[in-house]
Amino acid sequence: MATFKTKSGSSGAPADPEQLYRLLSAANEGPAALWAHQADVLRAWHGNHLDKKDVAIELPTGSGKTLVGGLVAEYLRRQENKPVAYLCPNNLLARQTASKLKEYGIPTVQLVGEVSTWNPAARTRFNRSEAVAVSVYSHVFNSNPALNNAGLLVLDDAHAAEGYVAGPWKLEIRRSTHPNAYHDLLSTLEGVLDLLVFEHLANASPNDNARTVYLASPLGIAANAQLIEQVLDMMVASGKVSGSAQHVWNRYLRGHVDRCLVYVSARQILIRPLIAPTFVHQPFDAPARRVYMSATLGSGGELERAFGRHKITRIPVPRGWENQGTGRRFFVFPELTNDLSADPGQTNAFVGDLLVKAGRALVLTPDENTAKKFIAERIHPDHTVMRAEDVEDDLKPFTSAASAALVLANRYDGIDLPGKDCELVVLDGLPIGSDLQEQFLHYSVGAVTVLQERVRARIMQGSGRATRNARDRATVVILRNDLISYLDNAEVHGALHPEVQAELEFGQRNSIGEDTTSADLLDLLALFEANGPEWSEADRSIAEDRDKRQVVMPQGTEALQKAVKHEVIAWEEIWEGQWERALSAIRQVLDQLTGAGTAKRYVALWNYLGFVTARRLAMQTGNTTFDDTARNYYEEARIAARGTSWASTMTTPSEQSIVSAPPSLDPLDEIAMQTVLADRHDLASPQRFHTAVTTARAGLETTDDNDPFEAALVTLGKLAGATESYTYDDDVEQAKPDAVWIFGDVQWVVWEAKSMATDKGSIGPTNVQQAGAQLRTVEADRKTPEPGDTACLLVSRKPNVLDSARNLAEEHVFLVRPDTALHLFDKIVRAWHKLRSRGLSAVDTVSAAEIFHSEGALPTQWLPALREFPLRRPQP
Repeated sequence: MATFKTKSGSSGAPADPEQLYRLLSAANEGPAALWAHQADVLRAWHGNHLDKKDVAIELPTGSGKTLVGGLVAEYLRRQENKPVAYLCPNNLLARQTASKLKEYGIPTVQLVGEVSTWNPAARTRFNRSEAVAVSVYSHVFNSNPALNNAGLLVLDDAHAAEGYVAGPWKLEIRRSTHPNAYHDLLSTLEGVLDLLVFEHLANASPNDNARTVYLASPLGIAANAQLIEQVLDMMVASGKVSGSAQHVWNRYLRGHVDRCLVYVSARQILIRPLIAPTFVHQPFDAPARRVYMSATLGSGGELERAFGRHKITRIPVPRGWENQGTGRRFFVFPELTNDLSADPGQTNAFVGDLLVKAGRALVLTPDENTAKKFIAERIHPDHTVMRAEDVEDDLKPFTSAASAALVLANRYDGIDLPGKDCELVVLDGLPIGSDLQEQFLHYSVGAVTVLQERVRARIMQGSGRATRNARDRATVVILRNDLISYLDNAEVHGALHPEVQAELEFGQRNSIGEDTTSADLLDLLALFEANGPEWSEADRSIAEDRDKRQVVMPQGTEALQKAVKHEVIAWEEIWEGQWERALSAIRQVLDQLTGAGTAKRYVALWNYLGFVTARRLAMQTGNTTFDDTARNYYEEARIAARGTSWASTMTTPSEQSIVSAPPSLDPLDEIAMQTVLADRHDLASPQRFHTAVTTARAGLETTDDNDPFEAALVTLGKLAGATESYTYDDDVEQAKPDAVWIFGDVQWVVWEAKSMATDKGSIGPTNVQQAGAQLRTVEADRKTPEPGDTACLLVSRKPNVLDSARNLAEEHVFLVRPDTALHLFDKIVRAWHKLRSRGLSAVDTVSAAEIFHSEGALPTQWLPALREFPLRRPQP
């Protein structure tokens, strides 16, 4: 018979999370006690950070992160009697997490899927603070959030959350699904895009795969905001855009278009703020505490940017876990083997056969287009293919299949495949997502440093999907030039977990080489799978290598962390229309980033935002001094962005009347001409000038001795106007560059000359790696970071480049033919002849620049020719 339920007497909340688990473990199905490192982390949080609003906890895979997060949630639920939500990236992970929390004895309700399908009793238990609700990010970060009353949020896999967090402020219009809306909106952007860019986009094919993303002029957007908003209102009213776009527009973006950035590509238009203004989103901002959980927290401000927080206190990885990984991965690079690098067309068949042999395989791609291409080209037609929708609620359709490839686009988290569930993971391409802002920062601006944490986390998480426990073992196949080159970058490699560093080094060493074929790679994979004595020896070598390594964060990381608070404040003020306070915050961003050489491209973007903000203030106040400020910011942005695709389209018609005309001399050319005139007396004597030029030209033509060629490069650098042009002593410094040109703090040019190479055969990986490393050599010697946009030039006569070499090439390495250097020499010498004929003492900097310009001898003229052939791309 039913009886009435009365409120039970309470014995009070446990004193701390450790005591809470002692109570829970008496009757739960989880471990009998906490691991020591779990207890350490919980003590650190409870003892030092309990009252902080934003705290992040880093716990590697396999270290019991879910239990720690669950105990934090349950402790505060009991302590404060407030609703607590535990958020995951997707439904599948939420279901797995809810199951785990129940095992641990934590009262849990599952609130996933369509809100209309939620169990009303479960929702009531959450609202009454009787159970922890496990849900997904999108139920909080939504224009109409269902979870809007939590007192505490636990945010799992926080490193993967930026896309979900920004969701309420992202209005996307895809040309493939809404072509009329795309063209209607594009038509309003004429005048706020570069004229050639607008014409290109208007006529581009809808199947255009170009990664170039353009930024519409924020000033032009502000001037045309009323028209743009009218067009968007009509689109929403007529249903021309997606349902999610309608919600975003109606809830958050209407009235704020002038506080957003508008990104345009041939495939899509995106309207969003640079940093999500989460301070106006009460379901996230109102909770008393937010605890962020992650296996890969960075230290360059990525977490704060993603969540729009001024500061998030970090509890670091527990002692003893700094070098310890989970399971063992054998990274393989098929495209670096001798036969597949020489004949890339065979790679697809190799990968397809590998998938069949593995049975079940997980394939991760950066975007849907890459996923479709992988399926079409690399999976055998009769092989079963599964996509995200097939496993959204349950992985069993995949894990129970005898043979299947699960292909996921831009989803590097939330798929756990331990043990025999899956033992082959394929990473196909650099994980730069489909979000236009991310593509703009990476490909157009070149602000690679600010995205490194995000990209590294995706690589770490993606490669670890099948190694979830200590005894798990999996093969990880690395494909495509951009990902291979990225992982070969010393700064990227050094910032990875020591276990991954050692595994990658082992994988590269066993994939590359003139004597390593794809057949050899298959033999090594068989030895790995057999897990016998041969592999045991290899495994020991990986572990020994791991123990010698440590994480070294890239240059500029500390500056980015210091700057992020001001970045968030700047965008909060922009969102509120407080332009003067925004300008002050932008100045502080730039002050923090000054000197962070690797963040130069990001500095360019913030200088541009300073220009936009100062101009808005000039228009708002009538104070013309803000126009002077705007011009100064613009000039700094233009200089810092030199060499990027963004710089060439930075000034749009709507800005032509605002910015001053470009100065007659670029700073690089100005330095060169000042140096030329300062050094002119050294070459005043006709005999001295003739001797120097004759000797140098002969050196550039030599093919049987390196020394004359290197000396000639030094002379050429002096004639070109380098403030310093030097080489190293070959007898002592064999690994040093052959010539270095320094143009003040504006530009470096580093030469690696293989002048004795024949005109037959191919350039191999060793030469390419050596050329890329010379930049770091010069940085170390000069004890300063490179100024940005440094070119490392590999000089060789060899007609071809092995794919294995191209795959290892870094972005700053370019191929230069000896004839190109000779042609440059002749142009510069002709300019010197003209200069000398005018009378060296009678020529000023501007006149010298005119003379050099007439011969194409200014640095801004000849640098593009030296950089015409990046080694990362196939040469014509």
